[in-house]
Amino acid sequence: MPNKSYKRYLSLFAFVAPAFLLYAVFLLIPTLGGMFYSFTDWNGLNRTYDFIGFANFAEALGEDPDFVNSLWFTLKYVVFIIVLQNVIALLLAVLIESRTRSKGFFRTIFFMPNMISIIISAFMWTFIFSSVLPQIAKKTMLTFLDQAWIGDPNVSFWSIIIVSLWNGVGYMMIIYLAALQGVPQSLKEAAVIDGASPFQTFRNVTLPMITHAVTICLFLTLNGAFKVFDVVYGLTGGGPGRSTQVITMNIFEEAFSNNFRYGYASAKSVILFVIILIFTLIQVTVMKKREVEA
Repeated sequence: MPNKSYKRYLSLFAFVAPAFLLYAVFLLIPTLGGMFYSFTDWNGLNRTYDFIGFANFAEALGEDPDFVNSLWFTLKYVVFIIVLQNVIALLLAVLIESRTRSKGFFRTIFFMPNMISIIISAFMWTFIFSSVLPQIAKKTMLTFLDQAWIGDPNVSFWSIIIVSLWNGVGYMMIIYLAALQGVPQSLKEAAVIDGASPFQTFRNVTLPMITHAVTICLFLTLNGAFKVFDVVYGLTGGGPGRSTQVITMNIFEEAFSNNFRYGYASAKSVILFVIILIFTLIQVTVMKKREVEA
């Protein structure tokens, strides 16, 4: 019996070992290494470095206005993306699920942007914002389309939001669709028989039944929004000036672009990690309680 148990655990380890090795090499070790270097002044090139304690963290939070501004801009982006992306995705999922025909067609149409690389989408939308929309404005009465979508700091934020929604809503919609298909039709019919309106049926029957999907989508959008980089890099490059620089771009610039302060950039990465961890724990805890109540 012990021999059989030993062989069983050995076989399980053999299956898990390759995945764990890749996880350790490409994620765990670099993460621990980044935390280590966050307490040093390493420039990413030399073999020597000095331990400076929490000096990098103090500088980032108290003496680096560019980092603080990028942090606030990222938080602003996170709030809008979480709300808009989930509301639009859920609305589309409900509308598609209510159709008796062409469900597959609309699922494909709305999911297609997610199949395009976000950096390619950013370059494509750059052309739309700079050339297509001004031409539409000239030939129609839609004069509000003729503006500096990328060059105006007050408008460029919404350009980033539009491209992010266009690229990401379809993925969340598929998750909501899968959850909606799991809601028993008998519960909806019972609510209708009791005199509930479509909105009351959705709020009191459907929404509590798909709370798990809401938790998943909120988790994905929260983490993705905090780590956003490619759409901003491809669309505005953080400009004009640094008005649309997100925290990941600030870290990238600090480590590789101009300053080569790898230890300082690692400290900023640790700060971002802690922020994401705190927000994720709060979100998961709150939503899990909602799931239990539902």
